[in-house]
Amino acid sequence: MNVLLVYAHPEPRSLNGALKDLAVSHLTGLGHTVRVSDLYAMNWKATADAGDFLSHPEGERLAYARASKAAFAGGTQREDVVAEQEKLLWAQAVIFQFPLWWFSMPAILKGWVDRVFAYGFAYGVGVHGGERWGDRYGEGTLSGRRAMLSVTIGGRAPHYTERGVNGALDDLLFPIQHGVIYYPGMEALPPFSLYMSDRLTPEEWPSVEEAYKTRLDGLFTDTPIPFRRQNGGHYDTQQVLKPGLGLGAGGTRIHLLQPGEPEQHRLTSTTSG
Repeated sequence: MNVLLVYAHPEPRSLNGALKDLAVSHLTGLGHTVRVSDLYAMNWKATADAGDFLSHPEGERLAYARASKAAFAGGTQREDVVAEQEKLLWAQAVIFQFPLWWFSMPAILKGWVDRVFAYGFAYGVGVHGGERWGDRYGEGTLSGRRAMLSVTIGGRAPHYTERGVNGALDDLLFPIQHGVIYYPGMEALPPFSLYMSDRLTPEEWPSVEEAYKTRLDGLFTDTPIPFRRQNGGHYDTQQVLKPGLGLGAGGTRIHLLQPGEPEQHRLTSTTSG
């Protein structure tokens, strides 16, 4: 199988670098083909601007989404963007390796998403009508692929729980797992998270190594996060969860299939009131 590893850390000798190297070695040993996008080594351009579009007239007001759509359709995107899009289409699984900085991904990785997930490629696809708002959240260009976050975290695990001061990790990662991975169709696997990463000792590394290998072994077999499909009948014409669904859940968890709920819900025109 083909695996793309998108890696965002400025220091090759970091813990993130070690996890990246471990993933490449272990997955290759399992017979998979692995490609790495090392964003810092590539000197990846993180800013989304008019320079992303080869045919954008100089001095013309930039409407980035509109320009992205035209460039993707017309074949006038920058070569670095096209190359990353081709890697995503080649891959059957994607691993994002990064440190949690200020409750999110590093700016260089966010810039990769901003530029690579172009209009017509990762969003703005499919037909809109009735309860259907295009092909997204479980459908789309990248459907049929899996993705997993491998995240190093400086804080302690209790800080990232339901009652922890930093908020539950699933809530912090929701914009990435639901919005970046699931939106264009990829299945999101539960993240591999490593806490107190700046305090990891050499004696603790073997247990981390084995835990990560186990997760890599299940890259194509582990059960993904059960996000609701946008076009599975769960949402009304305003894309609001229909009454009677998500009972007992709160926050972002209402967008997960609850026990006993069918993956495909009855399609009606029911509104949220």
